[in-house]
Amino acid sequence: MCSAPNVNPSLSLNNISQCRTYTSRRRNLRPIISFTVGLLVLTGCHTTVPEKPIGTPVRIQPPLGLPPVPIPANNPPTSQTISLGRRLFYDPRLSKDDSLACATCHNPRFDFTDGLRLSKGVGGAIGLRNAPTIINVAYQPLQFWDGRANDLEQQAASPIADPVEMNQPHKVSVSKLAKDPVYRRMFADAFGTEDITIGRVEKALASFERTVLSGNSSFDRYQYGGDSKALSPSQLRGLSVFIDPHKGNCAACHTIGPKYALFTDGKFHNIGIGVNDDGTIKDIGRYHETTVNSDKGAFKTPTLRNIADTAPYMHDGSLQTLQQVVDFYAGGGNSNPYLDKEIKAIHLSGQERSDLIEFLKSLSGDLPPNVGPPEKK
Repeated sequence: MCSAPNVNPSLSLNNISQCRTYTSRRRNLRPIISFTVGLLVLTGCHTTVPEKPIGTPVRIQPPLGLPPVPIPANNPPTSQTISLGRRLFYDPRLSKDDSLACATCHNPRFDFTDGLRLSKGVGGAIGLRNAPTIINVAYQPLQFWDGRANDLEQQAASPIADPVEMNQPHKVSVSKLAKDPVYRRMFADAFGTEDITIGRVEKALASFERTVLSGNSSFDRYQYGGDSKALSPSQLRGLSVFIDPHKGNCAACHTIGPKYALFTDGKFHNIGIGVNDDGTIKDIGRYHETTVNSDKGAFKTPTLRNIADTAPYMHDGSLQTLQQVVDFYAGGGNSNPYLDKEIKAIHLSGQERSDLIEFLKSLSGDLPPNVGPPEKK
């Protein structure tokens, strides 16, 4: 029977005409309705749930040796979002079988790495790359080894849904969190309502990660604090090797500035790691994102902060010790057509290599006291 409004169901020709006209209009509306519903699903209804934090503003104070922390305009840090992000970071419910948290691969006991060559995901799945530390990740212009995320917000939730990492769809994670009254209250305090969206999760995680800073190391106290005795004689000699373009030339990529030192240029370089015997590249790295030939086998320069405590090294975790790292660079890397122009064989004596390693140890600094697992509420 025709369901057109205000149409008498009697079988007059006029009514049949009205019925056909209404049915035709309703059919014409179906694509519009379907498109609108689909658009709302794809966007997650972000237009109806505000995702800019409210609450008590926080100024993240960088330690000696670091610059001011870059903060996006749409995610100013608050005590509420940082506290929420810290809780989320250590919560295994964000994984498919409730076995893995962000902190599993970025464990504070290992200076926010996992100590493994390649990280393990849900069900023992083996990842493709080594888990880098998140120490000072706030200063990185692009995230991940290959730079596929533009900021910490974009990076934060990616491992949750990755099938070889936490392997849980975002909608499932949101559903799990929404069942917890503590989370509903914390989201309300942080964003104004109890609504839990993946966008809010991303912002909270990113705000917490921006607080994981390391500075005030022996190097910082020597270089920026005026303490001439902060470095040992061996470490001072190692610093000279580090910055000398004819020796270590390390500072070409692991930068030291006049007022602060990030020990990374934030750029991507092919240093000859992950190359087969025939010169082919096992992992194309940055090229996957840019398709620029010179980016083949290029990976982001990691920070050297706390480097003595974050083994193994390189994007594939193939080097186990700092001695192996220094020896690798001294050998000029593995030859391939896309090797960075700064990578070349250098002559370092045994003493110079030892001094360089001692200097790298001087880069281990203090971590804030409130970045470990939170107390359960």
